[in-house]
Amino acid sequence: MRFQGLTLGIPREIMPGERRVAAIPETVKKMVAEGGKVVIEKGAGLGAFFTDEEYAAAGAELVATAQEVYDKADIILKVKEPLMNEETGKHEIDMMKDGQYIITFIHPASPANHQMVKNMAAKGIVGLTLDGVPRISRAQNMDALTSMSTIAGYKSVLMAANRLSKFMPMVGTAVGMIKPANVLVIGTGVAGLQAVATAKRLGAVVKAADIRPAAREQAQSLGAKIVELGIPDELAVGEGGYANRLPDEWLLNEREALKAAVADSDIIILTALIPGKIAPILITEEMVKSMRPGSAIVDVAIDQGGNCEVTVPGKIVDRGGINIDGTKNIPGMMPTSSTWMFSHNIYNYVANLCKDGKINLNLDDEILAKSLVCKDKKIVHAGALEAMNMSK
Repeated sequence: MRFQGLTLGIPREIMPGERRVAAIPETVKKMVAEGGKVVIEKGAGLGAFFTDEEYAAAGAELVATAQEVYDKADIILKVKEPLMNEETGKHEIDMMKDGQYIITFIHPASPANHQMVKNMAAKGIVGLTLDGVPRISRAQNMDALTSMSTIAGYKSVLMAANRLSKFMPMVGTAVGMIKPANVLVIGTGVAGLQAVATAKRLGAVVKAADIRPAAREQAQSLGAKIVELGIPDELAVGEGGYANRLPDEWLLNEREALKAAVADSDIIILTALIPGKIAPILITEEMVKSMRPGSAIVDVAIDQGGNCEVTVPGKIVDRGGINIDGTKNIPGMMPTSSTWMFSHNIYNYVANLCKDGKINLNLDDEILAKSLVCKDKKIVHAGALEAMNMSK
């Protein structure tokens, strides 16, 4: 059987506001049926409305502390990257052991995670990051980034609308007509397209920008007006249809092309990512200052460094009356839908990793090769190594 003799551990997530969990009773039952032992920290599922009793009925062993999970497990399944556990005073990396596997969103290229990744490698942990899963047909049911991007794109518009100082739709009143809000979505992959659709449903005037022609076409089909960036297609599109990192001179051109649209926007949703690499800075501090007071920015790309120069990771800040949201766990704000999708994605990933009771880290498998962060006490993730060199 696939997981025979292996122990899979699910600790409670400790990021503030994070309500997701890496497994639900349904996926626990599958792992147990395939020979695995599942150890889960008590209360791990409560934020997503799954009780300890449901996990026990599915065959999981409930333990009182995160340390017990880390002590017993061969493979750790998590939602967010390892963090300092304020309750215990220990970092989650320090709870782990040499040779242990962890599967989660590590976001290794993000500057905020560089030291954690170095510590993970030094400890001998084998890190596998779900944001490295390639966009290929065989990996679709493991693609947690796409699943969570769907949630983040939808929720980000609601968050911005909640902080906006005006109506989103056009509103007729006895004293006159109030114009609709202007929304700019930068990056129209999965998250951006969901943001465009949500902003349109709320009645806003929506503009969209993306360096990829196919992404622009999709945004236009949803009713967005396209901001032309003037980037040659051969520079813009990379492997799997993802965006390429632009040379510095073209990145400057892109910012210049965005300036007028930024100044005219009431809401900006930022979702521009480059797989496995630090997110490009597309909105400078100067551009933020050009916006009208009362406007709002939600930087969905913050997990990989963010698209706005003045976004503070994990914080909501005010810059001259402009609200800038750097929330790092937007999908965690919709725990029922996001946990259901994530738990199935991570189950399919670990099922691909394990065979006949053994962990089979086959680096000829594109899915595993592209999501591997560290092994044998070395960092091997190309995007992380590039970003670390850039930050020196």
